[in-house]
Amino acid sequence: MKPNKLKLISFTVAFFALAGAPSLSPAQSLDLATGKSDQPIEITADNGIEWQRDNQVMIATGNAKATRGTAHVEADTLRAYYQKSQTGGSNLSRLDAIGRVRISSPTQTLTGQSSVYDLDQAVLVVTGKKVTLISGKDRITATQQMEYYEKTQMAVARQNATANHDGKMLRADTLVALFTKDKNGKSQVSRVQAFENVRVVTKTDSIWASKGIYDVAAGIVTLNGNVRITRDGNQLNGDNAIINLNTGISKLLTDPGAKSPKPGQNDLNLREPRRKKRVRGLLVPKRK
Repeated sequence: MKPNKLKLISFTVAFFALAGAPSLSPAQSLDLATGKSDQPIEITADNGIEWQRDNQVMIATGNAKATRGTAHVEADTLRAYYQKSQTGGSNLSRLDAIGRVRISSPTQTLTGQSSVYDLDQAVLVVTGKKVTLISGKDRITATQQMEYYEKTQMAVARQNATANHDGKMLRADTLVALFTKDKNGKSQVSRVQAFENVRVVTKTDSIWASKGIYDVAAGIVTLNGNVRITRDGNQLNGDNAIINLNTGISKLLTDPGAKSPKPGQNDLNLREPRRKKRVRGLLVPKRK
């Protein structure tokens, strides 16, 4: 008769982040590194935990989970790397997660295929074909990787990045989201910066630009560089635009830094001020 296999192996890791790390109370965001540094990180797994003392690493497999306070890291496999401290204890320096990664707190959830959590620098990098960060009404996705910086409360989404706030969509090659805490200590996106192939989709318009800034609270997107607005086959081109996602009103502007040439001025003379571009609109009549 085969012995019964232990279904849950629990090991409390009495390793801490940097001793000088600030304590956030109550912890509401993804803050495994900086939140409540006086608490241990507990690691549990279904299949077992392998402790390699010479390599200073613990490997947990099978629904592995690392917990500190209200922050959790879950995956098929966890690798916890630690370093001996001068005071005789140990510091957990890095936590790698492989397979069905889910990092969560009461107000935020970040999912992907694999991740590296540098607890010394308080930087989390999640990779995968679809990486998703959910924070309240905000949903940020990417198809390559997402970085989360605990100390500055910032996330960077790379490749086919999207930011969705309550149904309002912003897309770009790269998005940088900045978080703030409300009066209840919950994290929320306050500002999103967009770079390269920026696109804003409203109920009536599709808008393209080179870069942009989204003020989430105000619902205003400011776009710069090769702005193109299309609606019902009609198109407007300009240098800058201000899009109000709450009202759906789009305002196209010229480049304020450019100047119109003086009469007789040579447009090809590079030492002269740049020629002021004009806003251009193309209205396409409906076919009868």
